[in-house]
Amino acid sequence: MNLTTAIVLLVLVVLIVWGVLIYNGLVASANQMKNGFSQIDVQLQRRYDLIPNLVETAKGYMQHERETLEAVTAARNQAMAAAKQARDSLSPESMRSLQGAEGALGGLLTRFLAISESYPDLKANQNMMQLQEELGSTENRIAFARQAYNDAVMRYNIRRETFPDSIIASRFGFLPGEVWKSEEGEAIRKNVQVHF
Repeated sequence: MNLTTAIVLLVLVVLIVWGVLIYNGLVASANQMKNGFSQIDVQLQRRYDLIPNLVETAKGYMQHERETLEAVTAARNQAMAAAKQARDSLSPESMRSLQGAEGALGGLLTRFLAISESYPDLKANQNMMQLQEELGSTENRIAFARQAYNDAVMRYNIRRETFPDSIIASRFGFLPGEVWKSEEGEAIRKNVQVHF
């Protein structure tokens, strides 16, 4: 073996090791993103489990609001289906679908809780108060998990878009991660107008 062949082999080995390190780094980043989503998924499941209890507690008091109760239940079922799809693929499309379903569910839950305020007996119900407190706590946990997930997605996307990692990412089909955009965040960023 002459010197030129040895140098070519050494360069080839270095390039292969370098490519493997980049690939493994991309896999690790993708798994951190998946782990971040699984933390959201746990909290979403907790919320999904609370909703039937809220609806059942309110049924006896809110008989005239049957449509609202049914809409909350239907939105919960759609969000659960979207969460399962996102859990299975974590593709940008499934994440957008989940965000849309969660936005609809959040809007209906807000409406449901606002309507429940007009029923004094329901407002004073100990079970309802406890469920609302649990729901509020769960919403906070979802927000924290969403932030951790978005941080993991950002790190993953930066890694897969920078050179030379982008070459390995495109070659091996590493799809972009989808950040979780919050409708509540959009509402907060809008100017609030106060009238007296």
